[in-house]
Amino acid sequence: MMDTSVILGNVKIKEGEQLMITLKSPREINAMEKAGAALAGMHIGIRQFIRPGISSWEIEKFAREYFKKIGAKAEQIGFEGYKYATCVSVNDEICHGFPRRKLMLKDGDLVKVDTVLSIDGFFADSCWSYGVGEVKPEIQKLMDVTKKSLFMGIDQCIPGNRIGDIGAVIQHYTEDENGYGDVREFVGHGIQPTMHEDPMVPHYGEHGQGLRLKNGMTITVEPMINTGTWKADTSDPSGWLAKTADGGWSCQYEHTLVVTDKGPKILTSQDPEADADYMYDDDYVKYFDHYSKIAKEVAQSYK
Repeated sequence: MMDTSVILGNVKIKEGEQLMITLKSPREINAMEKAGAALAGMHIGIRQFIRPGISSWEIEKFAREYFKKIGAKAEQIGFEGYKYATCVSVNDEICHGFPRRKLMLKDGDLVKVDTVLSIDGFFADSCWSYGVGEVKPEIQKLMDVTKKSLFMGIDQCIPGNRIGDIGAVIQHYTEDENGYGDVREFVGHGIQPTMHEDPMVPHYGEHGQGLRLKNGMTITVEPMINTGTWKADTSDPSGWLAKTADGGWSCQYEHTLVVTDKGPKILTSQDPEADADYMYDDDYVKYFDHYSKIAKEVAQSYK
């Protein structure tokens, strides 16, 4: 996840400043597929045990054990002083929540789990939202709208379109059609060869504005949608946690993807069958099956 400068950072893009964007080769994309499938496996594992009564720290413990098992590097640990492999944000927390031993998940909670990993120097970034136990219908609707907005944004990621096209469809659907707040303070970003690269990818904006997308760009799309205002409260003394300004609940879904001449291809899919049209090549399923199996095995001890 990236704030409107650089994720959790303070480097602002100035008018006229040159952006450094690398277009990825098929070899690099395939390596990112492997990392993305590994990250997707983590989310598959979390589904096996997330429930009322566990602490959010259990998610962190699982992620660390799983990453160690598969030889992945938890890229968030040490980033600008961050100490954890995951961000675990609950209910009115938009993002960057610490996993906490004393934060016990309750029936009806909305939990967002975000992480970045690398394998052999290749990165993947994905956040997913989980309803704990049985969520209220209004929260389920928030989750459904947010996930649909993610895919609406992804569908704009074709060569020749502009960054503003991504944000415009997300903002119109979430705010104009559904009355939610589309967070402005945190945005998507380029990825590879480091965790956060140019360009910034806002989830709001105007059609036809911004950088033109090109074949080989790898970016994240990660809308954060609130039940109330889009504004965030970043006054938490930790210096990391962002909450909704009005106490409303927040939801987020995120994928890493590559822009190609055959359309956007998701590199962090948790359901390759449902996402068949978004697959880069057949290797993804092989990687995904491998890592999902390991994740489920590790998750057994957390049930």
